[in-house]
Amino acid sequence: MNAVMLIGRTLLAFMFIASGLNHFTKAEAMAGYAAYKKVPSPKFANLLSGIVMILGGLSVILGIYADLGAVVLAALLIIMALKMHAFWSETDATAKQTEMIGFLKNISMAGGALFMFAIAATADSDYGWKLTDSLWQIAK
Repeated sequence: MNAVMLIGRTLLAFMFIASGLNHFTKAEAMAGYAAYKKVPSPKFANLLSGIVMILGGLSVILGIYADLGAVVLAALLIIMALKMHAFWSETDATAKQTEMIGFLKNISMAGGALFMFAIAATADSDYGWKLTDSLWQIAK
């Protein structure tokens, strides 16, 4: 089962690492989109979110305070869903549908990250190979 848990953690976190790297390789375009969405300091916000995604993803994969990494990723996803994919404010049907898909993707991934947090933070849980123990040890 440890191998399955490691594969699951890797699959969950791969999206964050890939997206985080995109925040650097496509920084101008992503900062432009953030500016369009009225994000304050869009260049800085883009780079900061890229760093958080990469570090959070590595935390989950490597098992370095995976509980902390997972809860930070969940919070980031919820914030980004609300700010970047506000489908309820769109008037165009196509834009509304596109933003709703992005919103639901972020919210569902936040659910996966919270699930990872719950597993990693539960005392005596075994979620596969890891480099450190969890930061929190919540009783079952």
